[in-house]
Amino acid sequence: MRPFDGRRILLGVTGGIASYKSVMLARQLTQAGAEVDVVMTRGALEFVGAITFEAVTGRRTYSEIFGPGNALDHIRLARDASIFVVAPATADFLARASHGHADDLLTACLLATVAPVLLVPAMNDRMWANAQTARNVAHLRELGHLVIDPDDGPLAVGEGQGPGRMPEPETILAHIGRVLEDRSMAGRTVVVTAGATREAIDPVRFISNHSTGKMGVAIAEAAWRRGADVTLVAGHLEVPVGAPVRIVSAGTVDSMREAVAEAVAEADLLVMAAAPADFQPSAPAAQKIKKREGEATPVIELRRAHDILESTIASRRDGCVIVGFALETENLLENSVSKLRQKKLDMIVANSAGEEGAGFGSDTNRVTIITADGAREDIPMMKKSDVADVILDRAGALMNGR
Repeated sequence: MRPFDGRRILLGVTGGIASYKSVMLARQLTQAGAEVDVVMTRGALEFVGAITFEAVTGRRTYSEIFGPGNALDHIRLARDASIFVVAPATADFLARASHGHADDLLTACLLATVAPVLLVPAMNDRMWANAQTARNVAHLRELGHLVIDPDDGPLAVGEGQGPGRMPEPETILAHIGRVLEDRSMAGRTVVVTAGATREAIDPVRFISNHSTGKMGVAIAEAAWRRGADVTLVAGHLEVPVGAPVRIVSAGTVDSMREAVAEAVAEADLLVMAAAPADFQPSAPAAQKIKKREGEATPVIELRRAHDILESTIASRRDGCVIVGFALETENLLENSVSKLRQKKLDMIVANSAGEEGAGFGSDTNRVTIITADGAREDIPMMKKSDVADVILDRAGALMNGR
């Protein structure tokens, strides 16, 4: 099942250069199973054609409030929506919405809806900083609308950089998911680790592994959508983080251990999905190790790295659920059960290295979930985002049982 199956999304698009991103947002929503009704202002039509949205959604695009057959569009569209999203929301739209105007189809829909409203501003940084815009945004939030702050980044040509950019579609999608999710983890504090560590051999070389961080990032995003306060302790990631979680960078085993130790004291759930190194060079070279003719090949002496999961045992908060991961090339279940017991875990997610479509770098995974009471559940191959939901369903049940 896709995440937005059966959901009706009303997507408002106003007249800003960022409206090109709204096409991608509409496409991604449709691919996620939503029925997307797009309402465009006349200004938006100057930037993107209505037929573009029809092509990516497979549905009619709306723009006029007057004319034959249009009289009740604003009522029907507002009534049928699971969520009402306006992206981009220009300064002009925010002003009209804040003052309750209904002078076009989009603002009329806004007055008629009882669905949750998500507004995504995009404008020049000076317009965003203007005191009147700030008052309009504050009033809209007082009315119960969710307003996402714009990103800081490059603006229109010649305008430099600053706050005002519309967030990327993936981020908006995460916010929509947070509104529509069951909110089963609201009020919970979740700590997730993700990605590989890099242990220095010298200033330019390191020991690492093939982890991209996809699984851990998917879990952090899913927990955030469920309403949790999420900290992502991130090693080296090769994927973007599409939800506004708190990110603590931790590129080595030692820095990750310190970050986890600090975060776990307040955690209701700790998910150790990262791939920290088991071994690290015992004496990293201060300068680059040179390859010289006639010299012997250097020998790199390794030492055991700190075991991050084991180091948390003494500092775990009472009631905190601890989930570990095991990636094995042999004896998967035996090794996973041993790790679960040795590190006093509530649950371990076991997956096999080298299986096609699973493990490091893939978009899918096949895992076995084992709990401390000995229960075992084989999860078939599915997208890592779906595996993340299964893991959180099981971890959530353990939290609720305490």
